[in-house]
Amino acid sequence: MEVRLQKLISSAGVASRRAAERMIVAGEVTVNGKVVTELGTKADPSKDHIKVRGKLINPKLEQRKDFYILLNKPKGCLSSVSDPENRPLVTDYVPEKFGRLYPVGRLDFTTEGLIILTNDGQFANKVSSTRTIPKRYEVKVKGLPPESAVDVLRRGVTLDDGFRTAPAEIIPLRTAKTNAWFEVVLYEGHNQQIRKMFDAINFSVVKLKRTAIGRIQIGSLAPGAFRELTEREVAGLMNFRPSS
Repeated sequence: MEVRLQKLISSAGVASRRAAERMIVAGEVTVNGKVVTELGTKADPSKDHIKVRGKLINPKLEQRKDFYILLNKPKGCLSSVSDPENRPLVTDYVPEKFGRLYPVGRLDFTTEGLIILTNDGQFANKVSSTRTIPKRYEVKVKGLPPESAVDVLRRGVTLDDGFRTAPAEIIPLRTAKTNAWFEVVLYEGHNQQIRKMFDAINFSVVKLKRTAIGRIQIGSLAPGAFRELTEREVAGLMNFRPSS
């Protein structure tokens, strides 16, 4: 991995970064035998020979640690790292010691449940783009949708924004006088998809909670609480295979 020369010189204990910059400008640094005087030049300490005043240096760079945080997102916070309106963010619930983390996918402002935060871009891209990883949601709907209407959603429906949903698993959980609860399993992540799906059959969602991502379940994790994923869980998501 290529790193700025002044950082390599500093990490080798030769001088501070500011002093290292002066050494570079003064022509006292060589990379593979060539004098380097331009600030911002990078080198790879694993393969390049870097000398300061003729002496080979041995940078000791800290290895970045990847973090994988599972958060039970509370209602009323954004799945984002910043907000011009200064609203609560999912990153507010994770200590600063984990560094800068990014949400994998999104849950909208009023949706609760499991979301993963990480600094591993490869993991984030893999998990968010893999269509075999199911996301499970518990959905409370205003009214009592007939089975015929729910079947429309199971087969796939065209939303008001023109998006055609893929077939979904929808399992009735329980009903009350004026509400029904369903478990919905999706393999895609269109913006506010579940809310728009039920809007398409004229029943509005009043509560939405993601309860599982792949084989990782919410368990006893309280709203606003988090834990680190295990190595096995990370590998399981990266290499997810549906159960036969």
